Amino acid sequence: MHSFVSPRIVTALRAALAGFIVLGTAALFTGSAIAPWPVLAQASPNATSAGTGKAKKATSAKKTSSAKANGAASQDTGTVVKRPVGALGPQSGDRHLAYKGAGSDLDSLWPPKIPAPLPGSILPAKRVIAFYGNPRSTRMGILGEFAPDEMLRKLDREVAEWNRLDPQHPVQPALHLIAVVAAGDKGFDGKYRNRMDSTLIEQVYGWAKSRNAIMFIDVQVGLSTLQQELPLLERFLKRPDVHLGIDPEFSMKDGSRPGKKIGTYDAADVNYASRFLAELVDKYKLPPKMLVIHRFTRKGVTNADKIRLDPKVQIVMHMDGFGAPWLKRDSFYSYIKKEPVQFAGWKQFTKAKNDKPTTPREEILRLWPQPLYIQIQ
Repeated sequence: MHSFVSPRIVTALRAALAGFIVLGTAALFTGSAIAPWPVLAQASPNATSAGTGKAKKATSAKKTSSAKANGAASQDTGTVVKRPVGALGPQSGDRHLAYKGAGSDLDSLWPPKIPAPLPGSILPAKRVIAFYGNPRSTRMGILGEFAPDEMLRKLDREVAEWNRLDPQHPVQPALHLIAVVAAGDKGFDGKYRNRMDSTLIEQVYGWAKSRNAIMFIDVQVGLSTLQQELPLLERFLKRPDVHLGIDPEFSMKDGSRPGKKIGTYDAADVNYASRFLAELVDKYKLPPKMLVIHRFTRKGVTNADKIRLDPKVQIVMHMDGFGAPWLKRDSFYSYIKKEPVQFAGWKQFTKAKNDKPTTPREEILRLWPQPLYIQIQ
């Protein structure tokens, strides 16, 4: 695979007193990974080919009317009972609207109306803690950054910490492998993606089994499609402990090379992936599957309100950006809390250059909806 660091065009929206500042940035680097100049929001340096990195931006949210001071008249006394006044942005602190009870009208949207969980469902009874990446690259995430034994010991410690903090949601450990990797090289068929071989997938699956962990297979389609890629992965996805992740960032519907701009999926794509998994559940008599969708921009998932739910598939909309804790909360508010689908996820980075500082676990537990899928990169 060729060394490729994706240039990114990122839009960051930061709430201001009288309006909003819109910034666009684009940077192009090849060879070793080089961080672009500072912008309002930063996001993950996931590789777009093994051995390389990508940069995505967690984007800040616009203020809404719920951030204003509101009052409601008491029916008994006629006195005004003031609601909490929430906020967005770097000064929001404990009043951030992503937190439960901070004054957001969106609190009432969660939990959304969803199918009752079927036997064997992992969510919402458990929380998934997933180590993400590809063993063939140290830059794609923690899954490939350390030797297998050390990586698995780190997973053990992470699981123990989350179990301590929230025993009501016992942890289901997971390894999340990027099995179809977007690339800067068009390849033999011009699709700008590399499919990992079965040997690598089986290797990671074996690591997962050693920890009673589940496995996610992640797909970055490039100029390919889910319709082309998912059937090739059926032999793995038909296993009861293997689930699916899809990454809109590298779905290049306009024919652009991955990394030149941020890609997108529509609800129709999500619905296809969900139907594919549901059919596997029926065909092989499996417990419900999980479908994780990475998102960190508005256009990353279009027509989210048209995503159809099926009790055989549990959909996680996963906030996939990086940056300061307040900025990640802004993104969570804008792209997860505002558009309820089913379950919520949160991305944590292990490198200070990405999450600086790292969002404490205790603060993640204050979010509403509470993330039940935590991806660690």
